[in-house]
Amino acid sequence: MKDFATYLEGVQTVAIAGHVRPDGDCVGSCLATYNYIKDNYPKIEVALYLQPIPNIFKFLSRADEIMHSCEEDKTYDLFIAQDCGDLKRLGDAAKYFETAKKTICVDHHVSNDNFADENYIFPYASSASELVFGLIGEKSITKKIAECIYVGMVHDTGVFQYSCTSAKTMEIAGKLMEMGIDFSKIVDETFYTKTFEQNRILGKALLNSRLLLDGKMIASVITMEEMKQYHVLPKHLDGIVNQLRVTKGVEAAVFLYENEDGSYKVSTRSNGLVNVAELAVKFGGGGHERAAGFSMEGTPEDLINKVAFEIEKQL
Repeated sequence: MKDFATYLEGVQTVAIAGHVRPDGDCVGSCLATYNYIKDNYPKIEVALYLQPIPNIFKFLSRADEIMHSCEEDKTYDLFIAQDCGDLKRLGDAAKYFETAKKTICVDHHVSNDNFADENYIFPYASSASELVFGLIGEKSITKKIAECIYVGMVHDTGVFQYSCTSAKTMEIAGKLMEMGIDFSKIVDETFYTKTFEQNRILGKALLNSRLLLDGKMIASVITMEEMKQYHVLPKHLDGIVNQLRVTKGVEAAVFLYENEDGSYKVSTRSNGLVNVAELAVKFGGGGHERAAGFSMEGTPEDLINKVAFEIEKQL
C-alpha cells in the first residue's frame, strides 16, 4: 500500500472509522483522511464514524460532520479503519466494515491482528496520524489537514517526548509547522490545558495511588461514584496514567476507572523494562510496548493484584 489515491480510484462510497473512545490520534488521523477525500474527490460519498469526541478537538476542520450513529444499513465500496488494532475496537461501525467491498487498516499498534484486506501497520511509527501523512502525500496536505495530523502526533507522542518519537516524526512535524498552523496553541489548548474538574480528579487519583513491587509499580483507581462527585466523564481522565508514570523509581503505572456496567478500564504505561502491550494482550486488550490498555471485571484490589503479578514476572 503506497497511498490512498490508488484505493480511491473507481470508488463511489467510503466509510472511515477509528477506535471507541477516540483520542487525539484517532480523531486527528480520521479527520485528516476525511478532509483529504472531501477536498480531492467531490464525487465520492464519504462518511466518518466516531463516538463523540472531546470538545478540545472540535475546532478541527469538518469535526461537526462526524457521524455518531450507525443505525443506517449501508454497504460501502471502501472502509478505512485507522488507529484501531482489531475489529471489536471499531464499536458499532464494525458492521460497515464487515459488509464493505474492500477494507483497509492504517495503524501503529504492535498488537494489531491484521484484520483488514489491506493492512498498513507500522508498530514503531509515532502515531496513525504520521502514517496518514505519508498515505495522503505531502503535495495534498492543506493547512486544515496539517492541523489534524499535528494534533494526532502531539497526543500520541506526549508532545514529542515518548520513545515512539523518531527523527522522521520531527521532520514531518516541521513540515506541518511550515504550513502555517498555530502549533503552540494546538499543544497548549489540546494537550496541557485542563478544566478545574480535571485538575481535581487528577489530584484525587494521585491521593488514591499506591506503590507496589518495592516501588517499581504505581497504581490508582477512580470509581464511578468519584467521577460523579467530581463531575467528570471517562474522557476527562486522559493524562492521569502518564502523570503516575513519571513518579521517581517507577517502571510501570496502572490506572483503573470504573465503567457504567461495573467493569474497569485499565490503562498502563511503562518506562522501558515492562512490555505493557504483552501484558494487555493477556487480558484481552492491546496497544504499544510502553502504552496499552484493556478492560477487566472484578474488584479493583483483585484486578491490581492480577496486573501486578504479570508485571512482577516481567521485572
